Amino acid sequence: MPGDVVVHIAPPVHSAARPPGGRGTLSAMTTLLISLLLSLAQAALPGVRPLPAPLSVARWWDPPPTPYAAGHRGVDLSAPVGAELRAVASGRVHYAGPVAGRGVLSVALANGLRTTYEPVRPLVSEGEEVTAGQVVAVLTEGSHCPGPCLHWGLLAGEAYLNPLVLVPRATPRLLPVPPEAPGRTP
Repeated sequence: MPGDVVVHIAPPVHSAARPPGGRGTLSAMTTLLISLLLSLAQAALPGVRPLPAPLSVARWWDPPPTPYAAGHRGVDLSAPVGAELRAVASGRVHYAGPVAGRGVLSVALANGLRTTYEPVRPLVSEGEEVTAGQVVAVLTEGSHCPGPCLHWGLLAGEAYLNPLVLVPRATPRLLPVPPEAPGRTP
């Protein structure tokens, strides 16, 4: 749909060069394989947005070159404090509570992936079953963004993935060509 996602361009947080071959290649191949599996698994997920459209990405997923290096292990979606957050797919609440002074919610999805939301006030409890689209938390203050935002993450085991792969794709639509204005030459 038009206006489905608002894009804000920002420079990357880090620009660590990855060495040719070796561990960097293995990491890239692993990421490629997981991305392919996610694409296939996406068809099985109902694809609900954590926030209403249009999503406004304040900061993109920027995976680190190694597990302990600097990077951004999720996406930041701009939203007002108090915004209702929805489960992107059915699953079971893995964790709901504070981490380092911020409220965190983690939902284990049926396909083995896990989504994370912070900073939030969870509305569900650990072990509770949730359905796709269910309101599971409310956005609170305390994000690492300049303004209020949801830090939304996706994990496969211990590997962080781009959570935007879970967002339903917009359906392309063709719009009619407007009639030419009088006196305008093509």
